[in-house]
Amino acid sequence: MNSEPITQESSLRICNHMNRDHQDSVIAYAKYYGKTKTFRSAKMISLSPKSIEIKVDDQIMEIKFDHTLQDCADAHKTLVRMIKAIPNK
Repeated sequence: MNSEPITQESSLRICNHMNRDHQDSVIAYAKYYGKTKTFRSAKMISLSPKSIEIKVDDQIMEIKFDHTLQDCADAHKTLVRMIKAIPNK
């Protein structure tokens, strides 16, 4: 990741990567940060400097970041830090 700005295109690329290669993390975000324990599916649909949106079954959940993201590199570091903060993950 470089200092590429967060745009609609970079958001789509990050979401596709997370859904394809890190589905377990997307599910963990929904369960832990979204406080949702039971669902059939979870898919990251948007990333902005303020939050991620995850479609959980038929509902959209917004998970706010603890700070405003500066760029895609910050998004990567923040998503990794969030997954590492989840107990038993």
